[in-house]
Amino acid sequence: MGHNSLANSKSQQQPCLEERNTRVITELYKALTSKETETPLNGLVAQDLEWWFHGPSCHRHHLVPRLTGSLPSSKALVPEHVVGFGPVVIAEGFDDANLAWWVHAWTINAKGVITQVKEYVNTSVTVTLLVVPNPSASNKCQCIWQSTLRDESVPGLILAI
Repeated sequence: MGHNSLANSKSQQQPCLEERNTRVITELYKALTSKETETPLNGLVAQDLEWWFHGPSCHRHHLVPRLTGSLPSSKALVPEHVVGFGPVVIAEGFDDANLAWWVHAWTINAKGVITQVKEYVNTSVTVTLLVVPNPSASNKCQCIWQSTLRDESVPGLILAI
């Protein structure tokens, strides 16, 4: 296989990876908002899920209790937007009951299992892709996604992937 064939093969795999990962996260939110008493998360989420939280402490328990099944399903976890960037999938929504904007950045491993979530509440998030320094390209970060469900009062963060 020549160099161009290998490059074409890799570029064709990336959209498939992003599509698969976006489907995994879409299925996760369906399970989390299901009326079922047993949330079918087995196989979707790693048992040693790494969780990061950024936001006001009063919203610290927005996501994790639902992942562990200690809180019932909620419309608060219906994402408005879901977009994939390789192994990372970003989901964004609004919790009417708590007046909270949220962004979840999920990391999915090669087996399609969620291994990490970074939860941002009442914070505007911009996701950037760091480019590798290249003499023929710009050395700057490219902005590739920004929160839309926010107002001017929420602070902003940049998440580099």
